[in-house]
Amino acid sequence: MKGHRRQSGGQPSIGVIGGSGLYDIEGLTAVREVRVRTPFGSPSDAITVGTLEGMRVAFLSRHGRGHRLNPSQINYRANIYALKSLGVSRVISVSAVGSMKESIEPGDVVIPDQFVDLTKRRAATFFEGGMVAHVAFGEPVCAGLAQVLASSGEKLGASLHRGGTYLCIEGPQFSTKGESQVYRQWGLDVIGMTNMPEAKLAREAELCYATMALVTDYDCWHQTEHAVTVEAILTTLHHTVALAKRILQTAVPSLVPAPACSCQRALDNAVVTDPGSIPRAVRKKLSLLTRRVLAPRKGAH
Repeated sequence: MKGHRRQSGGQPSIGVIGGSGLYDIEGLTAVREVRVRTPFGSPSDAITVGTLEGMRVAFLSRHGRGHRLNPSQINYRANIYALKSLGVSRVISVSAVGSMKESIEPGDVVIPDQFVDLTKRRAATFFEGGMVAHVAFGEPVCAGLAQVLASSGEKLGASLHRGGTYLCIEGPQFSTKGESQVYRQWGLDVIGMTNMPEAKLAREAELCYATMALVTDYDCWHQTEHAVTVEAILTTLHHTVALAKRILQTAVPSLVPAPACSCQRALDNAVVTDPGSIPRAVRKKLSLLTRRVLAPRKGAH
């Protein structure tokens, strides 16, 4: 298939988006790199595909190796499209976040079930240029996938919080104290810079999506803590990434076989453009995403 090379050992059904260190997991075998080209450009990096606990898993470094891309520079559409093209049906997002509540401490893990999107400059849909789709997003996280992650973390004794709201800001700057206090009044749980529009695009691509949020700091609202620094975040993140790897190792065997899920039928009745009005080039560009719901046009090649 043009655009990627098939891997020996079968296609990956699980995708993990996070830092590059995540795919340095004990027990990962038959590892290969895949470079994928998409109609939306190149993803953040080559995708590492390997076998973990008998499952083929695709790992993508969200910021690129060496952390080259800031949150607004990430090509979220290419990342999600690339994973979809490799056969991925479920995506686990591993993200560093700040805590907005005293009860959620640095080093904890949160499995959020809601998002608030305050990003401003990011392409947030695949559907444009002559095709419009409105997917349901009231429940933005796949409940089944989130359940597996939460149960796996609890089994390992992690300080884990089920549910909660993840606020996604544009960045790359951290919040002002004024902003942080406002967000606290909203009752939000954690704050980060990367899960939007990632989760929206995963839903449009009919992929199950859930987040494992690794708490690194208290943002800047906490009066008894020092101001947020990259050094402090990285120190805490080093420890939580090790835990995240163990959670992934525990969770992956529970993801066999892939369950039937409404996430994977998100485009049912979502495309509102008359099929005959969709430009041929747009139909071709989005065929990977829409072929299940759009019948081929007569005479189309």
